[in-house]
Amino acid sequence: MSDEERPDRRAIYVPEDVAAAAALPNDLDSAVSGPYSVPDTARRRRAGVVYLVGAAIIAVAIPFGLPTLMWATTVAVLVVIGAYHFAAGWSLRVRERRALEVANREAGFAVGHSSAALGFTGWRARPVWGVLVFSADDPPSHRALVRVDAIDGAVVESYAEEIPEA
Repeated sequence: MSDEERPDRRAIYVPEDVAAAAALPNDLDSAVSGPYSVPDTARRRRAGVVYLVGAAIIAVAIPFGLPTLMWATTVAVLVVIGAYHFAAGWSLRVRERRALEVANREAGFAVGHSSAALGFTGWRARPVWGVLVFSADDPPSHRALVRVDAIDGAVVESYAEEIPEA
């Protein structure tokens, strides 16, 4: 299949015969499943709401005959878990593309291939992009790892080096 016949030329394409020979599932072929975007970690707040609603329901039911100490403890635990979900529910203000741009500026060399992965740091699970970049020459002569804060776009830390010859 030529580039013109592909459904999305920006996606990674796996030919059908290669996928069948490797028993590759369709969800690994981005031309089949479409582009992927990391979901916003603010979704954690929805889980926090569920925990807090559960705590409220149990708290209301205690006067109607539930064992008080056991259920009061359950309410306390649910409130703590729900509060943590709210505290850790950061809104991603810096998405993949912006993190790659910040890493490109920080690297100090012309960037060719790059990859970004979302990680978390601290007890509140603050999101941080780990961006791996390689120089644009072939084969790449430099590589760098740049950690970009997903909330404010600041460079948390970076490390760059020459790639040793094999």
